[in-house]
Amino acid sequence: MKITVLAGGVGGARFLLGVRQWLRDRGEDPAAQLTAVVNTADDLWLAGLRITPDLDTISYALAGVNDTTRGWGRAGDSEVVNGELAAWGVAWPWFTLGDLDIAASVARTAWLRDGVPLAEVVARLGARWELGARLLPATGDEAETIVHLAEPTDDGRVELHFQEWWVRYRSALAATSFEVRGAAAARPSEGVLTAIAEADVVLLAPSNPVVSIGPILQIPGIRDALRTTSARVVGLSPIIAGSVVRGMADACLTAIGVETSADAVARLHGARRDGGLLDGWLVDTTDAGVVAGLEADGIPTRAVPLWMTDPATTAQMVAEAVALAS
Repeated sequence: MKITVLAGGVGGARFLLGVRQWLRDRGEDPAAQLTAVVNTADDLWLAGLRITPDLDTISYALAGVNDTTRGWGRAGDSEVVNGELAAWGVAWPWFTLGDLDIAASVARTAWLRDGVPLAEVVARLGARWELGARLLPATGDEAETIVHLAEPTDDGRVELHFQEWWVRYRSALAATSFEVRGAAAARPSEGVLTAIAEADVVLLAPSNPVVSIGPILQIPGIRDALRTTSARVVGLSPIIAGSVVRGMADACLTAIGVETSADAVARLHGARRDGGLLDGWLVDTTDAGVVAGLEADGIPTRAVPLWMTDPATTAQMVAEAVALAS
């Protein structure tokens, strides 16, 4: 079964571990069946290097080398180079890169400077591990999330790169909107539209709907591909009982005027029959009360356990999503 997943961040990484496990449990080769279309709007230039946080997080998780304590970077990494860069005022003191992260970024930047497409760069970086999935950046073009603020910062700025708003300020500065700057001129990476068109099922991972899934959908052609694919599109709620599972998606939803609830996120994506994306939606059992309302709105919905405690548990979530799709 060919599965294409739209994903970003730690939530996307954990979900992909479960999809891979589900395919393995069925006796299928996940490397041949699983494609992840990964958010690239968190990417940035720093100290002359191209940094790709979501692609790295997902790659490291699938490789089994991620730092599960910190939630980012490589396990056992050191930070000597980052400290030197910060001492010279080249890097941001609040944005830490491990030495292994920097090595990956040096390789990535060198290949990009040579004209290698980002999708091929991702494949080269991941080739040293058996990831059990094909990772495709949503776009190889620069399209980065810019946060527009309700009030200026102390130094008078009214917009910030997403990473500064998220990492430095922990989303504490009230935002009025999110702009994926450059998205209108961006192109999907080679293979993205085909992966959606040829999938047996497309899954929206329980990633941040505003700054992980949302930017993928803004790349021209991707939303239309989801609306026209013969595959069923099923999403899993990143909100359980009115709270985010991880991260600060509530701040993002509030900024765009969407309630932090499982049903509000489903309605944000919309029913495919009405021009939206969803053929199905999974909510946690604690949110079973919203099922009838979403069903009435044309979004087939099931309430199942959605805590991703380990790959085996997450694989059961995948099984439920595939069952709903069928």
